[in-house]
Amino acid sequence: MENPCEIIEGGVVYKIGRFKGKEVLYDFPLMLEYLQIKGKLLFGKEFRLFKKDEPLLFKLCNYIIADKEKCKKFDIDPAKGILLTGPVGCGKTSFLKLLRYLVPHQKEYQVIPCRNIAFAFHHLGYKTIEDYGNSSYLCFDDLGVEPVGRFYGKDCNVMGEILLSRYELFLNHKVRTHATTNLNAGELEERYGSRVRSRMRELFNLISFDEKTTDKRK
Repeated sequence: MENPCEIIEGGVVYKIGRFKGKEVLYDFPLMLEYLQIKGKLLFGKEFRLFKKDEPLLFKLCNYIIADKEKCKKFDIDPAKGILLTGPVGCGKTSFLKLLRYLVPHQKEYQVIPCRNIAFAFHHLGYKTIEDYGNSSYLCFDDLGVEPVGRFYGKDCNVMGEILLSRYELFLNHKVRTHATTNLNAGELEERYGSRVRSRMRELFNLISFDEKTTDKRK
C-alpha cells in the first residue's frame, strides 16, 4: 500500500504529513506546497495558489483526506460529493483536478466537461445517460451551461437525468459524485427542476467561492 504521508512526483518525494501510531496527521502547509508544484506541472508555470483561497482549500483538503473532526466543524459530510460553485475563472476546475492527487492511495475520479456529455448524447442517445450513471467515480465540470441534449429530434435534459441516476447510485452503493458550476441554487433549479435540485442537496456538500472572486485567467 502507498504511504499516504508521501507523494512521489518525478522521482521527488513530497511529504504532506506524518504518522502518529497508525493515525495519519496531515500538514496543511505541506499539502499547499505540493498542490502548488502539481498545479504548475498540470497547468503551466504561471499557475499559483492565492492566499485568499486558502480557507476554501482548507475545507477541500480536509474533505478529501476525510478528517472527520474538521469536516464536522465545517458541516461537511465525507460520504457525499462536492458541488464547488463560484464565478467564471475563479479556479473551480483546477482545484478539483488537483485535489485528487493528494490521495493517490484512493480511487481517482475523472473530471468530465458537461458540454462533452451533451454532445455525446447527440451522437449516442440514451446510452450516454447509462454510461455516466454507472458506478464510476466522476466529477462533472461546468454543470448547467451545457446545451440541451437532442437525439433524433427529441430533446432531453441530459445532465438532469444523469444526476438522478447518480443519486440512486449514491443511495444504493455509496458512490460519490462531484461537480463544478457557475450557477446559484435558483438557477440550478430553473435549469433542472425542483426534483433534481432536491436530490442535489442530498448528493453534494456545497462549497462556494466568494461571488466577488475575480477571474484568475485574466
